[in-house]
Amino acid sequence: MAEAGTGFLEQLKSCIVWSWTYLWTLWFFIMLFLVYILRVPLKINDNLTTVSMFLNTLTPKFYVALTGTSSLISGLILIFEWWYFRKYGTSFIEQVSVSHLRPLLGGVDNSAPSAASAAGGDSDSNRQSVSECKVWRNPLNLFRGAEYNRYTWVTGREPLTYYDMNLSAQDHQTFFTCDTDHLRPADAIMQKAWRERNPQARISAAHEALELNECATAYILLAEEEATTIVEAEKLFKQALKAGEGCYRRSQQLQHHGAQYEAQHRRDTNVLVYIKRRLAMCARKLGRTREAVKMMRDLMKEFPLLSMFNIHENLLEALLELQAYADVQAVLAKYDDISLPKSATICYTAALLKARAVSDKFSPEAASRRGLSTAEMNAVEAIHRAVEFNPHVPKYLLEMKSLILPPEHILKRGDSEAIAYAFFHLQHWKRVEGALNLLHCTWEGTFRMIPYPLEKGHLFYPYPICTETADRELLPSFHEVSVYPKKELPFFILFTAGLCSFTAMLALLTHQFPELMGVFAKAFLSTLFAPLNFVMEKVESILPSSLWHQLTRI
Repeated sequence: MAEAGTGFLEQLKSCIVWSWTYLWTLWFFIMLFLVYILRVPLKINDNLTTVSMFLNTLTPKFYVALTGTSSLISGLILIFEWWYFRKYGTSFIEQVSVSHLRPLLGGVDNSAPSAASAAGGDSDSNRQSVSECKVWRNPLNLFRGAEYNRYTWVTGREPLTYYDMNLSAQDHQTFFTCDTDHLRPADAIMQKAWRERNPQARISAAHEALELNECATAYILLAEEEATTIVEAEKLFKQALKAGEGCYRRSQQLQHHGAQYEAQHRRDTNVLVYIKRRLAMCARKLGRTREAVKMMRDLMKEFPLLSMFNIHENLLEALLELQAYADVQAVLAKYDDISLPKSATICYTAALLKARAVSDKFSPEAASRRGLSTAEMNAVEAIHRAVEFNPHVPKYLLEMKSLILPPEHILKRGDSEAIAYAFFHLQHWKRVEGALNLLHCTWEGTFRMIPYPLEKGHLFYPYPICTETADRELLPSFHEVSVYPKKELPFFILFTAGLCSFTAMLALLTHQFPELMGVFAKAFLSTLFAPLNFVMEKVESILPSSLWHQLTRI
């Protein structure tokens, strides 16, 4: 019985919602008809006459105050709407309308998927969205002590956000610790040090660990955070390499003796790879680029399965510095594969190599007259592909936006990845004659192929929506985050801006020309009500007077 009553109520509610959705115009005209019929009992004409007499007695000062107050209120709403849009990326009035008013009027909430869709196709899109918005370790991240801290000393600004440093702390705990660390005093101290938020406390813990034993992770922490120059960092990493190789050889012999030994060997492998990669980066920063390339190649041969460190991106940058373009192409042929995750480094380096073949002779005027050659078309398509993957990069390469120090973590296809790429690769684009000119002439053409990047893509998946939020967490507050696609101003901001401007203009005109504005207002109102008066006269002439007399008596 209760179920039947509930079903009847639901059906009644759906009927009411349907009537409000489709029959509201009929209801509106019925209400107007009833008001017109009952105009004599309700004394509507007398009331309108009284109101018009009252309005005629008002002075221009009243209208100035009215329009001025309206302008002030609409201006305050405009300021609030603009602030809310800048902070949250949406309109407050629109959000309230969608969240609260739309369900009352029978609208469907698209943000809540059905159970069937959640179990089916939507789960795939959700997994895709999560993977696209995953934050990755920056393979070219700088040294905290020798680079990030020096920037802070000079400018007084913090180049790293708390969120970015917290992700690094999690990475260190994942790569440099294991369950058996409590069995070794030095490793136990370092396990606590990686969780410590205070940099000085971490450094003190590393020195304490070194007093007990030659601890590779302690040397890593000191090289990253205490060393104030790259030369000092390299010396500490060499000491870490000596200690790390000994631990790696010992754990390699015992890795098959149980799960704990296997976890320890995995940790020692991560430590050794990290040390060798950072030593190669030190050599690159100190100008020993060929030595750095050799170290990176040896590391990739020795540990081919550890792709999480993205050492090939370090190798590409070093090869570009040597202008070994054939070797760069060989690396791209291996890693620019459809089954592997892309990056701005891979896409834009491929575009640079294609642009290098034609950029020195490229002229937009000549190309518009004769058309693009096959090589030029390939270069343009490569640029379009790169821009579709990460549309933020060209403005940094063309120096239309200022660069900052790259963060320790990046979001692929986001502004953080664009900064990290341009910070290290801008010099390589400048070195290729005409490459930046070709990029300048062609990069905006990408957006004609993908006019709705959030709904569909051309060569990649649709551009993810979550990049702006993640980039704001990764990048410092003094940097203006690049947003793509650019958000259009909501309707209510434009509406309140127009309303504020219009009422302010009316207030000014009424104050300056009160009599003229009064004449204008009367003419406007008479023109506005002229169609209604015309319809009423036609209705009274068509319907018999006896019918009107009977209806008014009711």
